Amino acid sequence: MIEATSCGGVVIFRGKILLLYKNYKNKYEGWVLPKGTVEPGEEYKETALREVLEETGAHVSIIKYVGKSQYSFAIPDDTVQKEVHWYLMMGDNYYSKPQREEYFIDSGYYKYHEAFHLLRFPNEKQILEKAYNEYLELKKSNLWGSHKYF
Repeated sequence: MIEATSCGGVVIFRGKILLLYKNYKNKYEGWVLPKGTVEPGEEYKETALREVLEETGAHVSIIKYVGKSQYSFAIPDDTVQKEVHWYLMMGDNYYSKPQREEYFIDSGYYKYHEAFHLLRFPNEKQILEKAYNEYLELKKSNLWGSHKYF
């Protein structure tokens, strides 16, 4: 068993959520949240910010940690046990450009219910729901968009 750690973000700008569409060698992958592998010596927050920027081109700020998801998948001769740490993030604008080298062919900002239905993986749907509820609470308290939470 191989253990791997990734970090990613639920990026929200003006109430909409940033998603990526991955298509690996014409094998359907589907819509996902931006995330990637922690590099040696890197802190989780740094990984999350770097991966969001690399995969989407979006400049974002971390608002808060929202939790982790775990899953495993098979590779030839082994199984990868993956843990992903997720952050609620605020985007600067609607700009996004999918990273072609990682087989992302589309990206965009979607309303919550659209994003929820587009996401392929149940664990990412759970994180989206949790992060979006945190966003709504901050917005209700007039804290979203201010820098009171840093």
